[in-house]
Amino acid sequence: MAGALKGKVALVAGATRGAGRGIAVELGAAGATVYVTGRSTRAQRSEYDRPETVEDTADLVTAAGGLGIAVPTDHLVPAQVRGLVDRIDAEQGRLDILVNDIWGGENLFQWDTPVWEHDLDKGLRLLRLAVETHAVTSHHALPLLLRHPGGLVVEVTDGTAEYNRDTYRVSFFYDLAKTSVLRMGFALGEELGPRGATAVALTPGWMRSEIMLGHFGVTEENWRDALRIQPHFCISETPFFVGRAVAALAADPEVGRWNGRSLSSGGLAQVYGFTDRDGSRPDAWRYMVEVQDPGRPADATGYR
Repeated sequence: MAGALKGKVALVAGATRGAGRGIAVELGAAGATVYVTGRSTRAQRSEYDRPETVEDTADLVTAAGGLGIAVPTDHLVPAQVRGLVDRIDAEQGRLDILVNDIWGGENLFQWDTPVWEHDLDKGLRLLRLAVETHAVTSHHALPLLLRHPGGLVVEVTDGTAEYNRDTYRVSFFYDLAKTSVLRMGFALGEELGPRGATAVALTPGWMRSEIMLGHFGVTEENWRDALRIQPHFCISETPFFVGRAVAALAADPEVGRWNGRSLSSGGLAQVYGFTDRDGSRPDAWRYMVEVQDPGRPADATGYR
């Protein structure tokens, strides 16, 4: 993919850590100029109170071969998003790739808690962070993206449309948030397709994000030690796997064939031939349906 996206300009909204960081870095590795946003900076942390910063992500993008530009942004504040897009327009005059990866809800949803027992303020805050931010960003960024034909919008979610249709996802608020983002990919496809652009919804599998690794008390180097706690973690993938999925989509001259579709990192790896950093191709959603959910013993053989 080296150089495949040279001259392209991307905005990865929500790129401080996790999937957003992995996507930004892989777009940079393909040669793109990548604007990365988030609320955690070297000067001030968000309520996550974690060490990752949006400036660190920008540095990783540049080190990978692209140009990373950090713009601290709260995507719940329309004026800040408008200013962000105005800056991209002034500096680049174009936007080719928009990735809506804003989330921020790990500390807000309550597992297996019915809506009437769930903390209402936390649930509504989750919906604002996970859904409203995407709408605000698309509203302001899409006119610039549509200025040149061939633009790509990626709505990052958790779960494919098929899986989420038949599976209750953790809680009312989490389920609603992730399903809403899936629908955004479809709705944007309807609006962008006739105007020469493409929109998709994309899910990683079980991702070894910084937060997930910390949850299991492991690092990327010894992540398999977590299998003692959760054997199905054997199907997990790095954030760079979904990043390579986005880079492959952005470089595909026939990306319009996916317009409005729900896609997964594992599914796209089978089409485009990319791998995770360890050379594997984890197909997490097929694994979940065929192994994890039916209660079968953990075994990723044939799934990565």
